[in-house]
Amino acid sequence: MKFLDLTKVYIRSGGGGGGCVSFRREKFIEYGGPDGGDGGNGGYVWAEAVDGLNTLIDFRYQQHFFARSGQAGMGSGRTGARGDDIVLRVPVGTEILDEDQETLIADITEVGQRVLLAKGGNGGFGNLHFKSSTNQAPRRANPGQEGVERTLWLRLKLIADVGLLGLPNAGKSTFLASTSNARPKIADYPFTTLYPNLGVVGVDGVEFVVADIPGLIEGASEGRGLGDLFLGHVERCAVLLHLVDGTSGDPAKDYQTIIGELEAYGGVLADTPRITVLNKIDTMDPEERKFLKEELEAVVGGPVMMMSGASQENVVDVLRALRAQIDDNRVRLKTQDEDVTPWQP
Repeated sequence: MKFLDLTKVYIRSGGGGGGCVSFRREKFIEYGGPDGGDGGNGGYVWAEAVDGLNTLIDFRYQQHFFARSGQAGMGSGRTGARGDDIVLRVPVGTEILDEDQETLIADITEVGQRVLLAKGGNGGFGNLHFKSSTNQAPRRANPGQEGVERTLWLRLKLIADVGLLGLPNAGKSTFLASTSNARPKIADYPFTTLYPNLGVVGVDGVEFVVADIPGLIEGASEGRGLGDLFLGHVERCAVLLHLVDGTSGDPAKDYQTIIGELEAYGGVLADTPRITVLNKIDTMDPEERKFLKEELEAVVGGPVMMMSGASQENVVDVLRALRAQIDDNRVRLKTQDEDVTPWQP
């Protein structure tokens, strides 16, 4: 399944039905009077978060969503039928932006949350509505109001508790694969991760969601590499895990590159709690580990953990440090598999 996190849609609510001009026609009843009914209201356009979706790929193949218009009024005082609504089913974490891609209309963060995007037009009044003591035979009716037409942008920001940061080949996908059932693409060349991946990680009886995004390079904020739009998928995270490749030759410079891109991106990422980890320590001797850790701590200005995602060294300690930064209401208890006693005759 292809991953799509930004798309444009065109919506239009239904127009209201026109009112009816009608008069009673009954035998032996003179001056029957007006009996034209009102028109029905137009359908609304809604957006609703549903479970089981993690991409906006469906909106690439259907971009126009038009609600039905209301039915016109009829004689005998009959009101026209209301137009059917139309619902845009989106994944949890979808932001709805105006045509300028800056004005936020709604942020859908819970399953079942519903947002009104366009209200249908009101139905017009029939001539029965205009009957009065001084005008007992009105011959006019109102047309229905037109529907609302809008162009909107849908942007998906994945819901995760931990976000992975780092340069390409820093070991983010390896860490996700070694700690969860996710199977991201892993290779020895840059940009093997082309779209975000989610994995459920468990430690000490609780579970939380980890998001892996494509690697950043220097100048990503200016469009180099894959850009920095994927940073939107870690904006909702409680903590960021910054992986630094210990075999790159200059881990301190790599760290400063990522921090510079976070500051250029702006928003809340610069203030989000971060845990810095020196990765791939399985390729180093104890003396090299100590030297690189002290060098990186001098740049970070705080503690630096060491880990190897490939050999699982210190991985549990890193997971526990992440768990300590996540609120209790965001994690969930890990389900324990019940022991199944084998059947015996």
